[in-house]
Amino acid sequence: MFISTPYFCFILVPLRASSIDIHPNATWSKNGITVAGGNGEGSGTNQLDSPYGLYIDDDLTIYVADTSNNRIMEWKSGATNGKVVAGGNGQGNEAHQLYHPLDVIIAKESDSLIISDRGNNRVVRWPRQNGTCGETIISNIVCFGLTMDDNGLFYVVDNGKDEVRQYKIDDTQGTVVAGGNGKGNRLNQLLQPHYVSVDRDHSVYVSDCWNHRVMKWEKGAKQGIIVAGGQGQGSSLTQLGRPNGVVVNQSGTVYVADSENHRILLWPKGATQGNVIVGGNGWGAQSNQLNWPVGLSFDRHGNLYVIDHDNHRVQKFNIE
Repeated sequence: MFISTPYFCFILVPLRASSIDIHPNATWSKNGITVAGGNGEGSGTNQLDSPYGLYIDDDLTIYVADTSNNRIMEWKSGATNGKVVAGGNGQGNEAHQLYHPLDVIIAKESDSLIISDRGNNRVVRWPRQNGTCGETIISNIVCFGLTMDDNGLFYVVDNGKDEVRQYKIDDTQGTVVAGGNGKGNRLNQLLQPHYVSVDRDHSVYVSDCWNHRVMKWEKGAKQGIIVAGGQGQGSSLTQLGRPNGVVVNQSGTVYVADSENHRILLWPKGATQGNVIVGGNGWGAQSNQLNWPVGLSFDRHGNLYVIDHDNHRVQKFNIE
């Protein structure tokens, strides 16, 4: 989709994708730079504890779902310490608390954080500026990943019902856009889906974790298409092992956190196997290693950010 004004013409890009159209043959530095956490497991403002999802704002500020600390952290570009911007008041279900949040995005029109508050089975809207408590906007949902499209509709993975639902703002019911046909491995089913990305045509891409595949559900489709993995659990380039974070860019290239194999794979549109772009050097804490990567995001320059879950850090890999 294009937006034109008398002065500008630009392409709307999928959430978490880069604003530059990254070439399928692009490469990234094999050595990551720690940009959040990395100071051991803990609750200090320079630490994270088992983080999951992340979001990169236009000014390169990083928002992290700091899961086991029951908080959302904001890390300004270049900062050595983060700031608690939601939760951080102990585990609980009160309006000022979170319980194992798994993902976070920003709704820019309302300047608020949208948080997957998994332990409380709710999605929360929290003011980004000096917010002291959140408002529950969806209840009774085993929520995992979140995303938003260019029309302001947002999408929530419910891995209790093995489905993805699309919501309008202030809509509490939503519409099933992927899965919803029980647990299984058929093309109209999902099994423990985790993260979701939406392209410019409003097709939905889902990391179908326990089926070890990424599924694409075109708008209005009754079943999905396998676009990555789907060849059983494994470590070959045709396989995935417990995939998590997924991002699709303007050209349909899929990037996926292959958690069990401690690597990030790029799958060009229509490809039958992926390419390792970072990690894949065994699990570990060296700069060229990952230990159970989960959340993924790009900044507007094409640099890649990865939640390195078991190393309690966010790694940045610069595009070359």
